[in-house]
Amino acid sequence: MPNTARDIFVVGLRNAHAMETQARELMERQSERLDDYPEVKAKVTAHLGETNEQLKRLEQCLEACGESTSSLKDTAQSVMANAMAMAHSMAGDEILKNTFANNAFENFEIATYKSLLALCGQAGVDSARAPLETSLKEEERMAAWVVSNVEKITLEYASREERKAA
Repeated sequence: MPNTARDIFVVGLRNAHAMETQARELMERQSERLDDYPEVKAKVTAHLGETNEQLKRLEQCLEACGESTSSLKDTAQSVMANAMAMAHSMAGDEILKNTFANNAFENFEIATYKSLLALCGQAGVDSARAPLETSLKEEERMAAWVVSNVEKITLEYASREERKAA
């Protein structure tokens, strides 16, 4: 008889890995174009390092369950991330679009980790709790940073545009 909670947990881990693959691609593309916003670039670059660690943690959780990542899901999310980054790069207000998208994406990641954590006990994988909690805290910190900097980034962008128009 299949362990439904465990099955859901494994699918969730694979989805989270694909999600973090998408996040990595987005941040790599964004960081290439953030030279005018050094504080944002530094934060995105730092979070990119955290994301790489999150990917490793998810892989370890999957291995502990005797499972592996989904190449199909990872590839699909990577393609989507690059398409999104390309679409934003064509916009004059790319920094604003990226900030708004990052806010939404961070909250999506938070919900994903909370869902996985809710399943740990029922799925019989309490060993995954600590690494998932670490990733959740990293995402919560990044989400808080994005939210607390929306106004600053918006005003900096507006100021740059006003200087260009003058």
